[in-house]
Amino acid sequence: MSLNVERINEIIRQFGKSKVLILGDIMLDEYLFGRVDRISPEAPVPVVEILSDKLLLGGAANVAANIRALGDEPMLLGVVGADEASVKLSQLLKHHSISDDFCVTDQSRQTTIKTRIIAHSQQIVRADRENRHELSAEVEQVVFGRFMAVSDQIKAVIISDYGKGVITLSLLQRVMDICRQKGIFVAVDPKETHFHNYKKVSVITPNHHEAGFAYGHRIITEADLIEVGNGLLKELEAQSILITRGPDGMSLFQLGEEPTHIPTFARKVFDVTGAGDTVIATFVSAICAGATLTEAAVFSNAGAGITVGEVGTATVAPPQLQKELERNVQNGTLVSEDA
Repeated sequence: MSLNVERINEIIRQFGKSKVLILGDIMLDEYLFGRVDRISPEAPVPVVEILSDKLLLGGAANVAANIRALGDEPMLLGVVGADEASVKLSQLLKHHSISDDFCVTDQSRQTTIKTRIIAHSQQIVRADRENRHELSAEVEQVVFGRFMAVSDQIKAVIISDYGKGVITLSLLQRVMDICRQKGIFVAVDPKETHFHNYKKVSVITPNHHEAGFAYGHRIITEADLIEVGNGLLKELEAQSILITRGPDGMSLFQLGEEPTHIPTFARKVFDVTGAGDTVIATFVSAICAGATLTEAAVFSNAGAGITVGEVGTATVAPPQLQKELERNVQNGTLVSEDA
């Protein structure tokens, strides 16, 4: 693959011209930062003295924040509760210049909150407040109606499935039918237990654990990776599969082509939270900007390499992306022959 500085700049110049709909599980990420000086006398657990806290967009909302940071217009479609957390979520969305007009309120569930306690740069524990039951037929119809209202405006759809009940099989099939009819690019960040529901998508972005689980074959060797990637590509009838592999980078599988292996861009790793959100958002924004699937994978790899260097969910802007890609062009480390 030839991706030079001129081509990088050509793609970057086209960022910020598309509308992308993000459909999925909307969350709030709460971080409590502190220090540990002693063990509790009540149980053998550390006592964390909380010194600061922050709220961040999580799940599908973090994907939307990544799309916004890249310059495109996100349309965030999902379900929240009628609670204080949804108010905080709306405030955060407004701060990121993301509309909450497509967020559907469901009286039967609470807004998902993931609380992480961090001490000395280490996560001590995570506590989740959530509902995971599937949407009722009535709420699902409201969600689908809001999708249909903007389906003629969007260039791509991102399915952000965290298994919290929003991505029902019937909703997914209805959305996919419309996307195929209208030629809308569909990218899926999958939940492994739903994996085989995502048929004939444009790209699906599992990590290597999820991919191995879905195919029933653990990825340990390069041969395993090739078998799983090509096998899933055939099973799902997908246009492409991007398997993220942590410190080993990413591998892109496309119909009728040899796999492309992309070494990691990360120079330091503080927190992988939300890295998958950055991967899929950057991939889709690059596609909307005219990149090929392979070029989009390289762009997304660069984006992930930047965000894992920060604590908590993070986003990446086009100038950062451009700088990182150009650095790797100069170093000759954009792609590799071997997995």
